Amino acid sequence: MQKNSDTHKMTFRKILLLCLLCMLLAACASKSNKRAAAPAPSPVLAEAELLSELVELEVSGEPADEVVDVQVPPADDAEPLSSEEIEALETRLNIDIEMDESDRKVVEQYFKYFTHRGRKTFQRYLTRCSALLPHATEIFKEKGLPEEIVYLAFVESGFNAKAYSRAGAAGVWQFMPYTGRKYGLKQDWWIDERRDPYKSAEAAATYLSKLYDDFGDWYLAIAAYNAGEGKIGRAMKKTGAESFFELTQKNHKLSRRARLRKETKHYVPKFLAVVKIMRNLEKLGFEPIDTTSCEPVKAIKVKGGTDLLALSNDLNLKWQSFYEMNTAFRRQVSPPDYESTVYVPQSKAPKAVAFLESDKSRPYAGWIAYKVRRGDSWYRIGRKHGVPIAVLKKINNRRSNLLKPGQRLMIPGSNSTQVAWRSPRAKTRAIAQKRGNYIVQRGDTLYDISRSTGVSVKTLLSANGLRSAKQLRAGSKLYIPNQSKRTVAQKSSRKKGTKTVAYQVRRGESVWTIAKKFGVSYKDVLRWNQLSKRSVLRPGDNLTIYAN
Repeated sequence: MQKNSDTHKMTFRKILLLCLLCMLLAACASKSNKRAAAPAPSPVLAEAELLSELVELEVSGEPADEVVDVQVPPADDAEPLSSEEIEALETRLNIDIEMDESDRKVVEQYFKYFTHRGRKTFQRYLTRCSALLPHATEIFKEKGLPEEIVYLAFVESGFNAKAYSRAGAAGVWQFMPYTGRKYGLKQDWWIDERRDPYKSAEAAATYLSKLYDDFGDWYLAIAAYNAGEGKIGRAMKKTGAESFFELTQKNHKLSRRARLRKETKHYVPKFLAVVKIMRNLEKLGFEPIDTTSCEPVKAIKVKGGTDLLALSNDLNLKWQSFYEMNTAFRRQVSPPDYESTVYVPQSKAPKAVAFLESDKSRPYAGWIAYKVRRGDSWYRIGRKHGVPIAVLKKINNRRSNLLKPGQRLMIPGSNSTQVAWRSPRAKTRAIAQKRGNYIVQRGDTLYDISRSTGVSVKTLLSANGLRSAKQLRAGSKLYIPNQSKRTVAQKSSRKKGTKTVAYQVRRGESVWTIAKKFGVSYKDVLRWNQLSKRSVLRPGDNLTIYAN
């Protein structure tokens, strides 16, 4: 009977925690939707979707709404469409097709989102695409693709060349690593050509042409670009569907594993909404795409090991300006053992060519000439300077694992080869440190924190960019998704055998004396009540204490 009672208690606690989480998410949704007179209830995002937003939207270094992973379908703002918006929504497209009312409703929801609540976001897309859209359009025309297909880049990344997704996709066209390599986009320690907006546009056009050849239908090709041709092909075969919208209507007949995800089901409607907006920018009041303010860039081949920082300095370009044109490079030196492509303003191209033909292009400026000391090893040197052993050996043309004191090695230094790019995991860690709402205590484990906050260990690891629970350190900050500092403090303190005390401060008392009275740490008292060491207590102040 005691076991059954304990089980019921645990079940009740889990249900209570789940209800609290739902209420918290609903409250957040209502705050972000102040404009709505009668807000429609938006679907609660799962942990994975919330985590996806953290990584996808913020890792890129862009504002949080730049790489939009819009809630599917997006919440309605309850404002009716204007007559101009209705006219734009009804625009017939070159690759238009009949769809049922439910699919049209989803198109309208995305159209409404980007023209209402997400309007500023879409305007940023238009501003950012001004330098890239003309080139991509030209490539797609050369490949014989319909003009409208190029707008898929808005759906993928909002034309953000630096975008990374939680799943590992990268660049304007969000290529996964395997698919990127398959279509000629190099990826290694030095470079990630998925983030080259020019090469990736050509790869995307080639891939989409191949998908159209596979399915004979542009909507199926677009869906396959998102989900993979294998997934769409198998779903078509099992359902007997002949079009994308027929497939979405029969999706429920598939097994859970074979079904299309919501993201894929809404991918084509989202694309259609974007195309209708792009066809009616002036009518919808968007600022037009200004292609005249962007100077054309010139692609130039550079030899292996070219000092890119020296090149940018010679062209009188700040490194950040040079990098914005060359987001594929992860270092400030080009890959040492093959040619690569850099992009420079067309007016500076002759000067860039002259520099690259001179001896100044590979001076190892900013590289460290390191003298091997007694006790050094490849591992020790690589760890100290943040360079993989294989790269160190390749740079120095060495195969042996042995090092002798007095040997000199060339090591990428902080000036010329500082990391111009950080891995998604490292960026997630940096974001988590800034947003940290829990300070790890001595004796804490990720499992304990997970149980007390109701957030899974897997989510905690992912949200904080941690590979394993062993990386948890006392005193470090941890980000608990969707929980305030006070909530986390309260939950983490509600251990077995504790009780909550609402304590009123008396004359002459301090945090230290109150902590001593209850036999708890004064740091805990500060944390529970969101106080700092400089906070002043006054008689009558109310404190929350979790006492044994």
